[in-house]
Amino acid sequence: MKVIVAGAGIGGLTAALTLHAAGHDVVVFEAVPQILPLGVGINLLPHAGEVLAELGLMDELAAQAVATRELVYFNHKGQRIWGEPRGRYAGHASPQLSLPRGVLQSVLLEAVGSRLGPERVVCDRRLVGFSQDGGQVSAAFASAAGEEVVARADILVAADGIHSAARATFFPDEGPPVYSGRTLWRATTLAAPFLSGASMIMAGWQDQKFVAYPIGPVRPDGRQQINWIAELSLPERLRREDWNRRGALDDFLPRFEDWRFDWLDVPGLITGAQTTYEYPMVDRDPLPRWSHGAVTLLGDAAHPMYPIGSNGASQAILDARALAQALAAATDAASGLAAYEQARLGPTAAIVVANRGNGPEQCMQLAHERAPQGFARIEDVFAAGELEAIAARYKVLTGLRPKETQA
Repeated sequence: MKVIVAGAGIGGLTAALTLHAAGHDVVVFEAVPQILPLGVGINLLPHAGEVLAELGLMDELAAQAVATRELVYFNHKGQRIWGEPRGRYAGHASPQLSLPRGVLQSVLLEAVGSRLGPERVVCDRRLVGFSQDGGQVSAAFASAAGEEVVARADILVAADGIHSAARATFFPDEGPPVYSGRTLWRATTLAAPFLSGASMIMAGWQDQKFVAYPIGPVRPDGRQQINWIAELSLPERLRREDWNRRGALDDFLPRFEDWRFDWLDVPGLITGAQTTYEYPMVDRDPLPRWSHGAVTLLGDAAHPMYPIGSNGASQAILDARALAQALAAATDAASGLAAYEQARLGPTAAIVVANRGNGPEQCMQLAHERAPQGFARIEDVFAAGELEAIAARYKVLTGLRPKETQA
């Protein structure tokens, strides 16, 4: 079948690769005039890594990433709450990779160019509308100059992000994304390794949190690139459309000034960054359906979620594999897209809802509520097995379990 993918983000590019590998004729349209390696760090979870390994991309990605060894939660005093191994250290077939988002997108883009042909990624083409007739779809794309082109195919996959034009067409009364009341500041800093040198840490609680993990190897000078996120509850601060702007240290650094742990200097990491970006933490309510005839949604267009549990990009990659598998088992496009929706809508909706309740980060919130001044022993704060149960529930929900433990 001929497939149009709207959006050359991580989900859209992965969909192009999985659909091409399944024998479909795919072209990708992207809104920006030039695709640049933008963004800070990203975590690729093992089950998503397996998809990219099937596409033959894991070695190239792993060479430019850190294989995350462990995920550890702390309170705001730097006291350890809970930790667990990750990726291959937890028995998965694929590692959990921490790397620059631009590296992941660039590897996917290069693979699409080499396998499908460079002409199959068309930039400066923003999806503005579509129509369906005779079992096919005509998709309209506009350039920045206002020129419009129409492409026709058997399927339109709208991977055009949280402001998806296709989603807005299907649900015109939905309104803007929902602001959580929390704001993120993100950056990278060259700094000394902490803990294992391949650890991902989260410290604090719901209203004030700090996340850090390395996204590059240790350099000859003993430093490595550390991705970090500072988060504060600021319910009145941001307009919903303030998506990506330069951040000001005065807006959040004072709240973290005393977060100097014996294993990490948080204010030092913050002030060591060259540029900081500010983001509102937003999502959208789960939809009742994604697929309408020959058109479906994928990634953030389908299920934008809070960046909790490192699931945003990973779930988009899982969407891409599920879409290719559903189409391979179907007799026509509409039934294939319906099967894809049936496989993925429920699980991703559950993650959206769980992330609103802090997902696996519940352990930090509970520790703060039960022991706001810290603790001498974590066993005095949590019942036996309680922390393991929190982590296990989220793994079941997101599908992040080693194959040998899956029933």
